[in-house]
Amino acid sequence: MVPDWDPALTQLRELYGNIDHEARRLGDAHRERLQCRKGCSSCCVDDINVFEVEAAHIRRHHTELLAHGEPHEVGMCAFLDGAGGCRIYDSRPYVCRNQGLPLRWLDQDESGEWVELRDICVLNELAPPIAELSADLCWELGWVEGRLAAIQDEVDEGKLRRIALRDLFDAEPAGQENS
Repeated sequence: MVPDWDPALTQLRELYGNIDHEARRLGDAHRERLQCRKGCSSCCVDDINVFEVEAAHIRRHHTELLAHGEPHEVGMCAFLDGAGGCRIYDSRPYVCRNQGLPLRWLDQDESGEWVELRDICVLNELAPPIAELSADLCWELGWVEGRLAAIQDEVDEGKLRRIALRDLFDAEPAGQENS
């Protein structure tokens, strides 16, 4: 059975709007810190995978590229062009929409205690140190991942299928695979 992607893609577009709004807010707050520019692609690595709903979004908007284009060389994101620019920028998945920003999340340490962890691209490590930033000046991991999983769950009933971005170049559209 071929999934009806339209409702999920509508939800995804709304989520992308929320993500982009928050990324703009944080980008404005960190304007002096952020060195990310078109062609800066050190974060654009291979082996990134996305939920099928994000893959369906990319397929819908880049059919020509996926059918006739060549992926970037192995090691870097398949969607980079020769100058390090993103060929699907307007349709890029969530994982690409918060790159460069200071990140924060909770995780358990060896003793089982919950601790806050933070990270940022080495190119954006200007003062003040991210450990000193207020929580509202960091991208909080978790809220988007949970929402993406919920959208995907509505389509595949808990399987939470994912696909590597590189594999979009040789995979058939979701729901069209041979079983």
